[in-house]
Amino acid sequence: MTVHLIKLSVGVEDVGHLARLQKERLKQVGKRGKPRALWHFTRHMPKRVDELMDGGSIYWVIKGFVRARQRLIGFEPGTRPDGSPGVAILFDPKLVRTVPRSFRAFQGWRYFKTEDVPPDMPKGTESAELPAEMEAELRNLGLL
Repeated sequence: MTVHLIKLSVGVEDVGHLARLQKERLKQVGKRGKPRALWHFTRHMPKRVDELMDGGSIYWVIKGFVRARQRLIGFEPGTRPDGSPGVAILFDPKLVRTVPRSFRAFQGWRYFKTEDVPPDMPKGTESAELPAEMEAELRNLGLL
């Protein structure tokens, strides 16, 4: 059964800001001269890797709302900047906007059940990014 990850995107203002940051990261070259992949470095390897790799995504919470996701593509053990062991969560560069859903703050990452994830934003509505609170309120009122 597929599961997903959910993570706060700290310091990011909106999905466009996240896209710009990731675009810059992709331009950087790694130690071996190859372009860097998109990743998030964490302390522990998830125990449910098989379920995550069965079509899972990482969902980004931006300013208190789940706003986007990216398909997971792998996990690589490595070393954190402080020298301690860790793991890189690798994800696809394609950002998929989701219907905004409020989500309270938490530390680290969490598993996110498939039945709990917000749907992807309907085609043709991705370009109009309203403030998350306004968009959620308009959806609750049935106006979006």
